Amino acid sequence: MVSTAPRPSVRRWVPRPSAPVRLVCFPHAGGGATAYRDWASALPDTVEVLSVQYPGREDRSADPLPASMPDLVAQLAADLRPFWDRTTVVFGHSMGAAVAYETVRALRSAARPEPDHLVVSGRRAPDRFLGGDVHRGGEAALRAELERLGGTPPEVLADPDLSAVILRYVHHDYRLVENHHPQPGPPLACPTTVVLAQDDPLLRAEHVADWHRLTTGHTDVVELPGDHFYLVPHRDALLRVILDRLDPALTTTGVGP
Repeated sequence: MVSTAPRPSVRRWVPRPSAPVRLVCFPHAGGGATAYRDWASALPDTVEVLSVQYPGREDRSADPLPASMPDLVAQLAADLRPFWDRTTVVFGHSMGAAVAYETVRALRSAARPEPDHLVVSGRRAPDRFLGGDVHRGGEAALRAELERLGGTPPEVLADPDLSAVILRYVHHDYRLVENHHPQPGPPLACPTTVVLAQDDPLLRAEHVADWHRLTTGHTDVVELPGDHFYLVPHRDALLRVILDRLDPALTTTGVGP
């Protein structure tokens, strides 16, 4: 009998079992774990990159889509628990920022330590209901949103088969985050860095301060050039920000191919 159990959600692109630092990455809405594959080769051997794979995409296309944010977070937290054993920095972009924050809270509830640093970008603080109706607008609204934010090649959206697959889980992800009602709880204690892209339509300067509510640790803001998907053309600049928050000495070992 073929098992229907969901596949594990953690992807370890370049295993570095002796690395003293782990960087755990959470993708944007519609994104998959491969968004962070090239980060592993760009970072020094002292850092191991893990990225989470949400159900319903890439190599988890057959796994059922979670009904709610708590359902998704419960699965991710369970899969990440064995990897929570060393210095850890968590990074989340856009929807991934909200999922990362909720996963850290879930791990804390399961008696795991908070990460040594939380780095978020492309999304407002997710401790309050933000709403949204993109997921209610049908295919035209989803396409317009993807075109507005960039990050999806036009040739992909022009391909009927590819776009049908992508729009399916983009619709699901937007429904998940736009219907999420965060539950109250104590703030985190870990330091947090908010990365603001100068031309990002989803995270403006006046929203950044809201992240201060989420932790009693130090919160700082870094501004980088680019739009919502700045982290593709400005990957190395972002990786230097992340490494510098852990240990400035790490940035001297080099970032890049």
